Amino acid sequence: MNPLLEEEVPARPVWLTTLADLALLLVGFFVFLQANQMDGKTFAASVRAGFGATEIVDAMPVEMALVAGFAPGSAIPGDSSSAREWARAAARDPRTRVKITGETDGTPQDVDRASGSAAILAADRARAVAALLVASGAASPDRIQIATATGKRRTLITLGFEGDRQ
Repeated sequence: MNPLLEEEVPARPVWLTTLADLALLLVGFFVFLQANQMDGKTFAASVRAGFGATEIVDAMPVEMALVAGFAPGSAIPGDSSSAREWARAAARDPRTRVKITGETDGTPQDVDRASGSAAILAADRARAVAALLVASGAASPDRIQIATATGKRRTLITLGFEGDRQ
């Protein structure tokens, strides 16, 4: 007997853990059966409602590329050929959404010269890359979303999926 404890608690039988695992697997199986009976949009809306969300925020990013080489205070991108080729291949599926996030590095030198705003420079960087993608035919303008951030002097291009299976 352990001198620190008055009584030792008897160990649980091993079969009890196995039974609990089996019960959880059975519940999961019935959830999948129920999910297959409703359409995907209704099921996704019910899951969002269960977590307190009311609307779809963004497509979940599954791939990413970047365009770097921006000079401080400049919206002219460096070499973007690899990002254009990546976007051309990745955005072939009509269910994809391309999000372009322009970034600044947060220093006083990396701002828009006319306004002194880092956010405007970040938006200009994202717009410049979006214009390159559209002009080269790599992405359709109606599937592009532009955002801004602070981090490095670059533009991130993420690809997310929206829509149903084809």
